[in-house]
Amino acid sequence: MSEPPSREPAGSTGDGLSLQRALRAHRTLSASNRTLLRATDETRLLCDMCTVAVEQGGYVRAGVNYAGPGPDRRLHWMVWMGCENGRATAIDVHDLNEAGYTWADTPLGQDATAIAIRTGKPFTRRDVNEGPVFQEPGYEALRRRVEQEGYRSLTAFPLACGDEVIGALFMAAAEPDAFDEQEISLLGELADDLAFGILTLRLRREHELAQETIRRLTLFDTLTGLPNRAGMFQLLRERIAAAHAAGRGLAIVHIGVEKFHEIGNALGMDAVECLMKTLAVRLVASMPQGTPVVMPGEGEFAIVLDDAGLDAAVTCARTALAVHAEPVEASCALIAPHLAAGISLFPDHAVSAESLARRASAAMRLAQRSAEGIAVYPAGHEQEISGRLAMMGRLRQAIEQGQLEMVCQPKVDMRTRSAFGAEALVRWRDPQLGAIAPSVFIPLAEQGGMISAITEWMVHAAFRQVHDWQRDGNPASLSVNLSAHDIQNPAFIDRIHRLALALAIPDNSIQFELTESALMDDPDTAMQSLARLSDMGFEIWIDDFGTGYSSLSYLQRFPIHAIKIDQSFVRLMSVSSGSSAIVHATIDLGHHLGLYVVAEGVEDQAAWSCLAAQGCDVAQGYFVAKPMPVSQFNNWKTSWNKAQPGPGVH
Repeated sequence: MSEPPSREPAGSTGDGLSLQRALRAHRTLSASNRTLLRATDETRLLCDMCTVAVEQGGYVRAGVNYAGPGPDRRLHWMVWMGCENGRATAIDVHDLNEAGYTWADTPLGQDATAIAIRTGKPFTRRDVNEGPVFQEPGYEALRRRVEQEGYRSLTAFPLACGDEVIGALFMAAAEPDAFDEQEISLLGELADDLAFGILTLRLRREHELAQETIRRLTLFDTLTGLPNRAGMFQLLRERIAAAHAAGRGLAIVHIGVEKFHEIGNALGMDAVECLMKTLAVRLVASMPQGTPVVMPGEGEFAIVLDDAGLDAAVTCARTALAVHAEPVEASCALIAPHLAAGISLFPDHAVSAESLARRASAAMRLAQRSAEGIAVYPAGHEQEISGRLAMMGRLRQAIEQGQLEMVCQPKVDMRTRSAFGAEALVRWRDPQLGAIAPSVFIPLAEQGGMISAITEWMVHAAFRQVHDWQRDGNPASLSVNLSAHDIQNPAFIDRIHRLALALAIPDNSIQFELTESALMDDPDTAMQSLARLSDMGFEIWIDDFGTGYSSLSYLQRFPIHAIKIDQSFVRLMSVSSGSSAIVHATIDLGHHLGLYVVAEGVEDQAAWSCLAAQGCDVAQGYFVAKPMPVSQFNNWKTSWNKAQPGPGVH
């Protein structure tokens, strides 16, 4: 269809009437400015602007419709305002929205508002009764309104937000040919102001939604919708302030999923997400309504209990662990997660949100090592942690400044009773604290990521010592302990190779000792590393045999030369038939597999005699010698060998 003219022909009007109409439009425009300044809601703005038009401007009707998207381009009337006794009255628009009117150029798209939207220009109909629109049967709903509401002329203005026309503002007057050019110009300004107001409110709303999205991303976990770590701290600060003001207590129950990352590595992220969503739903459902449940970290939940003490917190922890006992089906696998719960109390354990949360987390880690799986934050634990951190710092400094030293504990061939080598052990003497026991600083080195640096220092020290003994005509072997991290690092194996070549280390003069668990952390990589070390002429000994996996399969798969019976079995041989049987079985197993068997922890003649009778190959322990400085080893070896009566005499 061709577009109609922007204004149907109008008759002439007198100057006085034109002035009245201009004043009417001006009053409407002035009042609308105040409305725009107060606007905070789009729907309310549309209603207020139409109210101004009928109450202040004196128009019979005013309304707004929006241009719907999609191929049908439906018109949606938002507001239709009339006036009764000088007061604006909203009129129901349901029948208009159900009539199927459109702003497309079709028979049902010839209303003034549709034309204004479609063309982007104002359109005025001087006499709605005489126009061609109502000849279309589909306009029955509009025709009834004209008859009932008694208006004759109508003007419509496009509402343009940027480059898009979003709808139209219309006004109706009782008399025909009511809108002249001056009035239309003023009302056009009103429409432009309204469009600007709508755009401003929408931009403001978009900004608010963006801020809300940022807030949710900042304070809430996207997977479960629960408050995250930042959200937990915000919540805790509010609850602690309220508890302090009311003189009440408060508790945190911190729940952790054990081996969370191992589950992810084995089954994938989809399974982990399914697990955490299921656990979150269960946990929230198991708590009284309104109890805050948060996610302070990966694989972790926390429950905040208002006006609660220790008994209530323990009950809550038991409930939480009980509801999580049922396996979760995820990625075609049944996951039975093990959980642990730690408890901290306000104000008993801490008075700040950060400290209270930190201590609940520390208690959770303690709970992972307890039988019940629940632990309360112990007094003094924070000081213990601070002390460990300080000790880690001193240890790092000791490594960097060369404060470590190597000692050796001799090993003796039980058949010939001759000393042939030693185990290299690391010692640390702090300038201020004195000697620090290996049982203290080795775990700290592992926790602080320093164990590899210590191992590398030990390897260099042992290689140099073996080289010096060989050069001086007193050859002896040394064994060096390796960690799981060491044998999983190909670059470390390369450095060992280069060092061995540089110092011309003889074959079998270095033994590398590893625990069973170190082999099983990553068996494939361990196999490759140990094969390379064996090819270089180094022996591989399994340390603490019997306390780890004790699997015959790895003894056959890996290039192993000897097994060391753990000292816990050796020391109890004389008083425990079980330990004695384990030692005997281990010696037989080792010999049947073609391996040397080494007993550590040999501390008296009785243990020596028992081991010798069972055919053990090598002894190490205080009965032979305590760890000593390497500078004393040759003298000790000479003295020991001279003092021995010879093979077979015990």
